Amino acid sequence: MAEKQPTIQNFIASMNRSGGFARTNRYAVVISPPRGLALFDSSVNSLSDVLISQDYLKTTNRQVNLHCSAVSMPGHDLQAKEQQHGSAPGRQIVQSHDYEGTIAATFYLDSHLRERHFFEQWQRSAVNTQTHKANYYDDYIGTMDIYQLDGNGEITYGIKATEVYPTLIAGIEYAYANSNQIATQVVQFQYRQWYNLTSDEITGYSSRLDLSQESTNAVTGVASDLAQSSIESSASSLSGTSLFSSFKAEQKRQEQLRKPEISKASSLSGTSLFSNAKSEQKRQEQLRTPEIDRQDSSRRAGIKEAKRQEQLRSTTSN
Repeated sequence: MAEKQPTIQNFIASMNRSGGFARTNRYAVVISPPRGLALFDSSVNSLSDVLISQDYLKTTNRQVNLHCSAVSMPGHDLQAKEQQHGSAPGRQIVQSHDYEGTIAATFYLDSHLRERHFFEQWQRSAVNTQTHKANYYDDYIGTMDIYQLDGNGEITYGIKATEVYPTLIAGIEYAYANSNQIATQVVQFQYRQWYNLTSDEITGYSSRLDLSQESTNAVTGVASDLAQSSIESSASSLSGTSLFSSFKAEQKRQEQLRKPEISKASSLSGTSLFSNAKSEQKRQEQLRTPEIDRQDSSRRAGIKEAKRQEQLRSTTSN
C-alpha cells in the first residue's frame, strides 16, 4: 500500500516532535587561547604585571566570546579518487578526509578595541614582532567551541576545533558617514581538525569530553558572567588600572544620565498623557451630542408625519 503524501499537519507534527528548527541566531562561541598568552605581553616587566596581565586577558577573553556577532561552523569533506574497471563507469572511492578552509568570525569592538588587542597578543605569541622569528607551534595554538542553542539557551549541538590560532586580523574601515554603525573586527582562524562533542572521538580527545558541567558553565558564562560578576570582580581587583576604572566611571555616568529620563517619563505618564486622553474623550462626547439630538428630532418629525397621514386618510374615507 502506498504511503500517504505529506501534508501540512504531518509537517507540523514532525516539527513539534523535533523541538522546532535550529535558529542561526541561537549560538555560543567559547575561544580558548594558549595558556601562556599573557606572558607574551610586551608591557610585562615583573611578577605582579604578569598576574595583572593574566587577569586582564582572562576578562577580555570572556568579552571576546560574548561579542562574537557572527561565526561560521566549519565543514568536513571526503577526498575520493576515481577507480574504473575496463570500460565500465568509474566509481569515486574515498581515499582520505580533510578539514579544509578557515573559521571566519566577526566581533563587536568596544571603545578601547580590546577585542582587536586580544587577537594581536595572540598573534605575537606565534611570531616575535621584534626578531621576526616564529615560536614553537604548541605555544600559540588554542581551541574553539561552537554551540547550537535552543530557545531556552540549552546546548543541542556542539563542535570543538583543535589547534586554532588567528591567522588573519582584517582591517577596520572608518568613515564619517558611518555615524550609527558599530565597529567590527573580522578574524580568520586556522585549525587542524574538529569533532562533534556529542559523539565523535579523535586523536588526543575522548568522546563526550566537553559536554560536562564545566562546558555548560562556560557557555552560560558568555552571556551572564561577563555582564555581571566577571567585570565587577575584575574591576575591583584591577581598580588601579585605568581601563577598568574608566569603565566603571562610564557605567555610573550612564546610569545618572538615564535617571532624569525615567523620572521625566513617569511624570509625563502621570499628568500630561492622561490629561490629554481625558480632554480628547470629552471632545468626542461633545461631537457626538449634536448627532444624537439630530437623530431624536428626525424621529419626532417622522412620528408627526405619520399621524398627519392617518388623519388625512380618515377624512378621505369619510
